[in-house]
Amino acid sequence: MYEFKTKPYAHQEKILNESWQAKYYALFMDMGTGKSKVAVDNIAMLYESGEINAALIVAPKGVYDNWVRGEIPIHFPDRIERKVVRWTPTTSKRYRTEVEDLIYAAFEGVKIFVMNVEAFSTKRGVDAAATYLFQNPNNIIIVDESTTIKNRKAQRTKNLMQLTDHSKYRRILTGSPITKSPLDLFSQCNFLDHRSLGFNSFFAFQNRYAVVQRRVMGARSFQEITGYRRLPELTARLQGFSSRVLKEECLDLPDKTYVRRNVRLTEDQSRLYDQMKHLALAQLNNMDIATTTSVLTQIMRLQQICCGTFQPDEGELQEISNNRLDEMLNVIDETSGKIIIWATFTHDIQRIGQALRDRFGPESVALYYGQTPQEKRQEIVEEFQNADSELRFFVGQPKTGGYGITLTAASTVIYYSNSYDLEIRLQSEDRAHRIGQSKAVTYVDLVSPDTIDEKILEALRNKVHLAGKVLAEEVKKWI
Repeated sequence: MYEFKTKPYAHQEKILNESWQAKYYALFMDMGTGKSKVAVDNIAMLYESGEINAALIVAPKGVYDNWVRGEIPIHFPDRIERKVVRWTPTTSKRYRTEVEDLIYAAFEGVKIFVMNVEAFSTKRGVDAAATYLFQNPNNIIIVDESTTIKNRKAQRTKNLMQLTDHSKYRRILTGSPITKSPLDLFSQCNFLDHRSLGFNSFFAFQNRYAVVQRRVMGARSFQEITGYRRLPELTARLQGFSSRVLKEECLDLPDKTYVRRNVRLTEDQSRLYDQMKHLALAQLNNMDIATTTSVLTQIMRLQQICCGTFQPDEGELQEISNNRLDEMLNVIDETSGKIIIWATFTHDIQRIGQALRDRFGPESVALYYGQTPQEKRQEIVEEFQNADSELRFFVGQPKTGGYGITLTAASTVIYYSNSYDLEIRLQSEDRAHRIGQSKAVTYVDLVSPDTIDEKILEALRNKVHLAGKVLAEEVKKWI
């Protein structure tokens, strides 16, 4: 009998009982329902049964850090020795030795190689993964957020497909296997097994489930997909090798679930962040007495850089290349239903709104912040609460929209950035989590590791009011 390190929810235990021995399996589980734990326990179960001694975990940049820092340490049984290596672009001798040791050295326990899916667009990343699997043939490949390989023409998808010949077990994980079209399923399922859906080619699959018409424009003709058919049949095919878990079906989930998504700073952000940090410390060191306002101002400037903007003392606000907006869109791709997005800075709210309009249409988003006219605010809330409305995204500033209003139409809340004010965070969380909410609410924090983001989130999680705390301790701790 397998002994869990952390107690599973009923749906997690059921899925493991049904699927842990399957050569390939898909976990189509809503965000916040614990698909990562299922995968971690599956690795341990297969190891203890003598089936595997190595795992390759592939996830997007914003997620793969969390496997190393969070999911594996939290859920993997301590009784099993493990060696975990996280893929990085660095080519230092020390890191090369670490990877080579993982690949070639004998180890009494489980080897776990965690790679970001973007690495599979590079020869170095593909070579490392292929060598690891070849040298450790009793293995499992887990692709987290598998919609990242839905494009069958993408180089990373092709490269991952080639690795399946060197894998013993395969799993895919995603909360939303279909982001735009049922045809998104083909590459994901093909990774599991080319026979899983019963089609030898994508075109055979498309011809079965898509309605295709020939269009003529001038002298040119092309095929256009105008709809889909036989979807109940497709659903039945999936049921043979997958589990679908919806948040509303999990009656034992906690009322609130917190998810962290890491967003790496770009080179431009890192350079500016370090400069601003040193400048802030120098300015504070030169003050006879540091005021709360002066410290919080420096924190705000660092936070703006993490979000992709820089405000010089003189001049206009400047945008910096950043990954945060893309990571927010990745989260949205994994999520169904209405979503609340909170952001601290006005420029970010406007930029988020434009990105969502461009991708989902002008009627899909409403902005609720200082510049929103008073007469429009209640109208926005009522439309968002209307289940039949096209309005899917409520993008707000917590100081403006975090109090008094009801937004229970959403059960997913994204914090693009956080206020350091504990009351604002608690109040904004309660817009979705209040009377009228029938589902568990998932809160997703976008966080740049090793920056002020982490310190603010840690303070909020520990119920610390940063403005009241910052002068009670060494000022440098908060910069």
